[in-house]
Amino acid sequence: MQPDQTESTPNVLAVNSLSTSADDSNLLLGNPSDAKASSVEGNNYLMDKTYFALSYNSGKGTPNWVSWHIQSSDLGTTDRSDDFRSDADLLSGWYNVKPGSYTNTGFDKGHNCPSGDRTSSKSANSSTFLMSNMIPQAPYNNQQTWKGLEDYSRALVKDGKEVYVICGSYGKGGTGKNGGTTNTIDGGNVTVPANVWKIVVVLADGKKDLTRIDKDTRVIAINTPNQNSIDKDWKKYRTSVADIEKATGYKFFTSVSSTIAAVLKKKVDNLN
Repeated sequence: MQPDQTESTPNVLAVNSLSTSADDSNLLLGNPSDAKASSVEGNNYLMDKTYFALSYNSGKGTPNWVSWHIQSSDLGTTDRSDDFRSDADLLSGWYNVKPGSYTNTGFDKGHNCPSGDRTSSKSANSSTFLMSNMIPQAPYNNQQTWKGLEDYSRALVKDGKEVYVICGSYGKGGTGKNGGTTNTIDGGNVTVPANVWKIVVVLADGKKDLTRIDKDTRVIAINTPNQNSIDKDWKKYRTSVADIEKATGYKFFTSVSSTIAAVLKKKVDNLN
């Protein structure tokens, strides 16, 4: 359902005034779908959740993409909050996905921005449990393949790096633990994606990040089928950013010089 066009939009000023060029900004690398914090953008609604930014798709009940930055100060000792809950910032008239929307569906409540990337405080960790940060994800995809890349990304940070991450999904129809292809759950209100992708840009920890991105910057991109039969080794699903662009229609690295971005988009990571 499309929102009432007269509905006031929460956090519009905060999102539209969000600096995307400042070091460590969640949108430093750009806004892949040109999402906007406007009530007319129901399927491409820009939201600033402080600890990550996202484009929400009210028609699918899931984010199109989520973008965030990880540095050493983001990784602390806060326990996992597990306080899954609806997002109160969604506009009136939009279906509000609840934790129970995924019950007995055969799919996990799959984080885009992981709980483990936000352990510096209770509020940081709790933010990742908003349902606007979730997709119906095949359990093995979530708990094995994606967990592997998430752990690897955090290990890079602990080893003196900082990373910028963009994660999303596309298509329709996944296979969970109940078997068979499922297109939607929760009475058709939540779309089950066919594919889940992620892009990780790796830099040595430092300042003036945009100026330090060059043709030699490491870029890790993966694109996985949302299936429970998936291989647990995320490295087997490495691809190029250019291929993710073709699959999604998004445009990545818009804040980076076009010459450098063109080189980075063609890369297929092969490091261990």
